[in-house]
Amino acid sequence: MKRSVPSRPTSIPRRRGISTVLTVLLAFVLAMLLPGASGATGVAASETSIKAGGPGTPVKPTIVFVHGAFAHASGFSDSIITLQRAGYPVLAPANPLRGLSGDADSLRTFLSTLTGPLILVGHSYGGAVITNAATGNPNVKALVYIAAYALRAGESVSDANSLGGGHSDLLDSIYLRPIPGFDPVPPPEGNLDAYIKVESFQAVFAADVPKSMAAVMAATQRPAALTSLGEPSGEPAWKTIPSWYLVASQDKAIPPEAERAMAARANAKTVEIRSSHAAMVSHPRAVTALILAAVAGTK
Repeated sequence: MKRSVPSRPTSIPRRRGISTVLTVLLAFVLAMLLPGASGATGVAASETSIKAGGPGTPVKPTIVFVHGAFAHASGFSDSIITLQRAGYPVLAPANPLRGLSGDADSLRTFLSTLTGPLILVGHSYGGAVITNAATGNPNVKALVYIAAYALRAGESVSDANSLGGGHSDLLDSIYLRPIPGFDPVPPPEGNLDAYIKVESFQAVFAADVPKSMAAVMAATQRPAALTSLGEPSGEPAWKTIPSWYLVASQDKAIPPEAERAMAARANAKTVEIRSSHAAMVSHPRAVTALILAAVAGTK
């Protein structure tokens, strides 16, 4: 007896089936990507909720770190890790260190690409940069200075070092190298790159940092063009934006007396700790705490 073989259900030919699947996938992708599409709206809403920490939760400010001369953004690593774990968006763009107006323009352009509230944190010369770049930006809610230059209009970094009658060991420890395209003489006739001598780096910049770490910092330091030290500042953002200041009482690069004077005239909420110039490396908890105080103070 022959067993009857059930007939196969009618199906779409293979090529037609593949074509149909591709058409459906393409329609889905377009629905997700096209502006105004319901899928795109859903994704945007989801991302907004995540960034805001969920419905009804205020958006956390983006913390923007700006390093100074003879350093780079990795110096903020400990604070960055702590803030990221706490859910804060964090960015630390490279500071060109070519001259105050140009460096401020670079940061100003970078900030123009960001939305939402911003907290700017500047160390050393990075303070001069945020002082200029934040002026007129309504998204910047606070300025945080870490042993940094909070310049007034018309004042240069070199001028500020004389505030309060203190002394800086920095200029006695500088080594100059030529910059391509410039005559190897000081401004205005030419320009030169300034480095801290390797043998002086720890004493001047990072006295309370472990010797091995300070040696790495010295080897990887980024130079500052001499033009960045003598260029006058524009209108300071601290006149209209609340500021916080960490004074490093053992600083040999910026005199602590000058730091106190700059903090006072900026009407900054100030803390003082026993630290070298590299406070963000040797005392990251104090730095992070001051940043969080600025966040809390601007809510």
